[in-house]
Amino acid sequence: MAPSVESLKNLDLSLLAQRLGKLCHQHDVEVTTAESCTGGGIAQIITSVAGSSAYFASGYVTYSNVAKTRMLGVGEAALEAHGAVSEAVVKAMVTGACDASGADIGVAVSGVAGPDGGSDEKPVGTVWLAWGSGAAPQAECLHFPGDRHAVREQAVRQAIARLVAELDARGETA
Repeated sequence: MAPSVESLKNLDLSLLAQRLGKLCHQHDVEVTTAESCTGGGIAQIITSVAGSSAYFASGYVTYSNVAKTRMLGVGEAALEAHGAVSEAVVKAMVTGACDASGADIGVAVSGVAGPDGGSDEKPVGTVWLAWGSGAAPQAECLHFPGDRHAVREQAVRQAIARLVAELDARGETA
């Protein structure tokens, strides 16, 4: 039985990244990232594992809406209708990253890390995360406590945990 995302979030981040690497090898998949508020933090953790070049070829830091559109093909209509911190946008980001890179699985994140930029609808600590194959990503909205560093760190941890859980689940159905 695959571990829960909750139990994975308690693992040391380097151990979580190593587990992701083993699962990528096991399932023969390439992973990509599409990051906004984490600024490349997810890719940094993935590539901290020796041998990660075998399963991680590229990641995208698309901090601005223009970059999300240009690099990942996120529609301007989705950005205008929902804002960058939304389910529609992170799903489009992960799909665009998988399409652009040729990766089998990806993760995307966009959020309000703070200390400024929050609103009543999307307060500081609001993070949208999407993961999975480019064709049918899953998404969730999270609300993390703490300062900018804490929000970003929790978003990175959750992103890696979601990838691990996704690949663990693939092992159960194989």
